[in-house]
Amino acid sequence: MTQRSLVLASTSPFRRELLARLGLAFDTAAPDCDETPLADEPAPALVQRLAEAKARAVAAQFPEALIIGSDQVACLDDQVLGKPGNRARALDQLRAASGRKVAFQTGLCLYDARDDHAEVRCETYQVEFRVLSEAEIAGYVDREQPFGCAGSFKSEGLGSALFERLEGDDPTSLIGLPLIRLAALLRAAGVDPLRA
Repeated sequence: MTQRSLVLASTSPFRRELLARLGLAFDTAAPDCDETPLADEPAPALVQRLAEAKARAVAAQFPEALIIGSDQVACLDDQVLGKPGNRARALDQLRAASGRKVAFQTGLCLYDARDDHAEVRCETYQVEFRVLSEAEIAGYVDREQPFGCAGSFKSEGLGSALFERLEGDDPTSLIGLPLIRLAALLRAAGVDPLRA
């Protein structure tokens, strides 16, 4: 049996690197969808909706494919911390997170374009930040420049020096693509990374 065509609906180099770990051939495509949160939309609902919207956004280009969509936000209490976009916002986010827990909500969608079926999940991963000095925060932001990362850090880089503790079922969800959950969804869809 030939492997179904796989598509990652993302331009994120981090997600691309993660998906490559499964050893499956895949294409990537840039999804074009509005990522504006709905009024009073809880973070888990937001990331699941956007993960599916991203997958569906590229389906016309790949009508026979299994399409992977993902989205992530960081939450401090009930406040969503998106991608900071610049140095000042990154500094503010890390100051706010210092000594506190931040919950990362990662939405995952495996969309079968052939039969218009979507499996959508949300993975939560908790990060407990150390109490950080102003010099540590500024030094980190200047070295890593995490302006395109939810919560203003890269856990796969120097970001681990910011943490006291990590809690969750799938550490790859923190980077933006929960591989344990994705592998289960792929197996259910007939694609086993261990038998590819």
